[in-house]
Amino acid sequence: MSATTRRNRRRDTPPPRTGSSETEVLRGFLDYLRASVAVKVEGAPEPRVRAAAVPSGTNLLGLLNHLTFVERSLFLGENVTDWQATFHAAPADSVADVVARYRETAGRANEVLDNCTDLSAPVPRPRPGGPAPSVRWALTHMIEETGRHAGHADILRELIDGTTGR
Repeated sequence: MSATTRRNRRRDTPPPRTGSSETEVLRGFLDYLRASVAVKVEGAPEPRVRAAAVPSGTNLLGLLNHLTFVERSLFLGENVTDWQATFHAAPADSVADVVARYRETAGRANEVLDNCTDLSAPVPRPRPGGPAPSVRWALTHMIEETGRHAGHADILRELIDGTTGR
């Protein structure tokens, strides 16, 4: 193992020990994944954080930008008209800007979720048109979406500067 790789290794953070209720488990794992993906992007060097590392064009900063839009759509009711565009951060946005916006959005989503006591009830979002999914479905989907992109972020960050771990 090279000195650079050793220097960029982070200790893995184990999955959370949550309460025993379904809500506590789902929310605990979602918050764990949110923190993991934010840390993976935090401190990534410009301009490589924006560079496509795979033929699809996926880039580290774009993944976190996309997750911000998914959270806003699912829990806050914001309408997204071009999902592909969400995979790219605005040129003026710094890494710190995108990470802060993601964390702020996750905090706002948690405020909505704090008022959801019935997992089978629809997500209380203001967007009209079409039924909202159940809170259970929304949490499960957000765990899947965040986990999937956290895995992508792991690989992209290691390609950028050798940083590994959660």
